[in-house]
Amino acid sequence: MTKATKIFALLGRAVDYSYSPLIHNSAFRELGLPCHYTVFNITEPDLVQDALRGARALGIAGFNVTIPYKKTVVPFLDELSEGAASIQAVNTIVNENGKLIGHNTDIDGFATPLLPYRESIRGKSVSIFGGGGAALAAIEAFIRFISPAEILLFVRDPEKARTLFDEIGYDSKVPITIIQQDTPEKIMKCRVIVNATPVGTRGGKVENSIFPLDQDFINPDQIVYDMVYNPLNTPLLKAAQHAGATTISGIEMLIGQAERSFTLWTNMKMPIAAVRATLLQEIQEQQSHI
Repeated sequence: MTKATKIFALLGRAVDYSYSPLIHNSAFRELGLPCHYTVFNITEPDLVQDALRGARALGIAGFNVTIPYKKTVVPFLDELSEGAASIQAVNTIVNENGKLIGHNTDIDGFATPLLPYRESIRGKSVSIFGGGGAALAAIEAFIRFISPAEILLFVRDPEKARTLFDEIGYDSKVPITIIQQDTPEKIMKCRVIVNATPVGTRGGKVENSIFPLDQDFINPDQIVYDMVYNPLNTPLLKAAQHAGATTISGIEMLIGQAERSFTLWTNMKMPIAAVRATLLQEIQEQQSHI
């Protein structure tokens, strides 16, 4: 008698573009695991609680959570890991016999491609665009692993961002300055620039715009990190490349956080080399048809 297939899923809104099913299903096949990963599109925040309640009833083994529900899911979980609790945002859920435990693998996943540059970033200013769960993960990663001199957080609604920090009781060892406008002189002195918003995502309304920066704001001494991973080479990364800056694609964070989620669910190491090869082949095939 064969083992029942364990189901894992991505919770988000309009996320059919996601590479997460390809990543995890490739890993399951490579290791011969009786598991399958799919996508659950949830149209409204009010439905998130119902989705998690259904997950318990159906025995869904685990979830990834993406925009815009990384904070929405928190009140409906039974327990949070230290990382998830620190920023009150969850991107991975493990179902342990009906007990839903929230984790945040975005923190380590975000930090991984920056670690080779750690010494050159330490003690310098860094900037992050966005005020959601992804931005909070980036802030936590900078504080835990990099130790910059300051973090400049560029947001549309500064009051909302301040309220968010107050709600989670955020006590940062690194000064964080919340800024509403993309002030060129402040951006240009930053060693790292991070886009932690969905702007630039394929199919988005502003896919062809350069956000959040103009190429003239970027210089060769900077690292530009776009957390968007579809397309692989976003408008922001193209602008950074033209300016001679070092670039980091969101695909690196995607693989990094996925690897950690996979281990939480299976207690096994993800076969990274095979997964990366499959992912890059799929991306190249998609781009050849554009």
